[in-house]
Amino acid sequence: MRVLALWCPDWPATAAAAEVDLPPQHPIAVLSANRVVACSASARTMGVRRGMRKRQAQSACPEMTLVAADENRDGRFFEPVAAVVAEIVPTLEVLRPGLLVVPGDRAVRYFGGEGTMAEEVVDAVSACGVESQVGIADELFTAVLAARRGQQVEPGGDGHYLAKLPVADLAVEPSLSDPTRTELVDLLRRLGVSTIGAFAALSATDVASRFSADAVVAHRLANAQPGRVPSGRRESLDVIIEHACDPPVDRVDAAAFLGRHLAEKLHRRLLDASVACTRLAIEATTERGQRHSRTWRCAQPLTPDATADRIRWQLEGWLTGGRGRSAADRPDSPIAALRLEPVELVDAGALQYDLGGGDAEADERARRTLVRIQGILGGDAVKVPVLSGGRGPAERITMVTLGDERVPSRDPNAPWPGRLPQPAPAVLAETEILVLDAVGQPVSVTGRGAFTAEPATVRLVRIGRHPAGRGAAWELCWWAGPWPSGTDEAGITARAQVLLDDSRALLLCYRSGGWVVEGVYE
Repeated sequence: MRVLALWCPDWPATAAAAEVDLPPQHPIAVLSANRVVACSASARTMGVRRGMRKRQAQSACPEMTLVAADENRDGRFFEPVAAVVAEIVPTLEVLRPGLLVVPGDRAVRYFGGEGTMAEEVVDAVSACGVESQVGIADELFTAVLAARRGQQVEPGGDGHYLAKLPVADLAVEPSLSDPTRTELVDLLRRLGVSTIGAFAALSATDVASRFSADAVVAHRLANAQPGRVPSGRRESLDVIIEHACDPPVDRVDAAAFLGRHLAEKLHRRLLDASVACTRLAIEATTERGQRHSRTWRCAQPLTPDATADRIRWQLEGWLTGGRGRSAADRPDSPIAALRLEPVELVDAGALQYDLGGGDAEADERARRTLVRIQGILGGDAVKVPVLSGGRGPAERITMVTLGDERVPSRDPNAPWPGRLPQPAPAVLAETEILVLDAVGQPVSVTGRGAFTAEPATVRLVRIGRHPAGRGAAWELCWWAGPWPSGTDEAGITARAQVLLDDSRALLLCYRSGGWVVEGVYE
């Protein structure tokens, strides 16, 4: 069995650029928790790297565009790519936005060779305006690593190909590895195991007795042992969810709400059957009978939240389309029926976490806790934040009752002149403060949006229990702004950033004729 993997480099950055309609050569970086998680090739040529802090990345490439990470955007814009590949090879599986795999044997016979098939797939994706690379090998894991290098592995040569790769490549693809795989890689490095071949040479018995269960899986991958392949076959167990949409779905917000409901329903049925799902087919039928289908594949059994995310990504991709996909490729009418069909099922015991807990487990535990608190205190007593539109950090949060549709009070994608750029302050505050110049006179903001004098110190107005005592003051080492953000009854409003002599950074807001500390940066 031969497997073809299609990898779109820097997909989060590519999707972000498509959303704001930036040219491919423009540098762009995607941020999460104030660090770069993805960047374009043009940004890397300027010295930007994953893991950099925002300010470090900006200093390396000042003209770079920065955007926040958004998994929904990544999934939505990948749907047109998957659609054009499906026109060439109907059976495919999406591992994550930016990476998919297809069984290559029948397609190779149709196209007359692996090289021809790879060229057809890459050309079709290029027509969408997306750069991609293809890898072909006997095993899925090897094909994914080969795709990152744009290589084809000879039949029977997976073991030899993997042997020379660094051991870090065992964890390079999160969709095919356990979240703890990076810890295994770090441990192997400390033990002197630097290549996949050196790890594969270890005894399987020794690996099973000295490492975690995921290490056994990684050892099988390192030895290129046969694993599961892309397939269109369905399990016979009756855990299929079929839902008639009344009224039909034609809006993204309605699709997201429905996806959450169907995910919960599917996982209740899986729980009753004592199984978990690792491959899920999502099929939509329109009012006019048109069908759209896509299969998603995960390294770990899907949780209810992960299933809901994939349903939402897929429906958003179908309903909104994306760059390179014409209106004719979208549903010809509202979606009238949805079908969730688990393609591959595993024993429910496979859905386990380590003793320290995982992100999915923590999220689910927190959600159940909030539901219990809501049951005790009442429906409106528990609220969760939703990203909203606005200029200041507090304005960009809408509190929504837990369980209600998470709709922001203001459109976050609308233009907001004067909006504070990322990153947002780590802590929000509302503390009155005085901004003083070098001679101790108050500093305000003029009608033209400038300081009346150069700020030199800041002094607290109300102390409360502050340990510094009444009238505590700090000298300014650096400041930026002010940036006008509108007007109120007292005149202009503006924001400024200052760095104190104790290394703390503050966001100050001038409104109603006075200053307040609006946020504190890490």
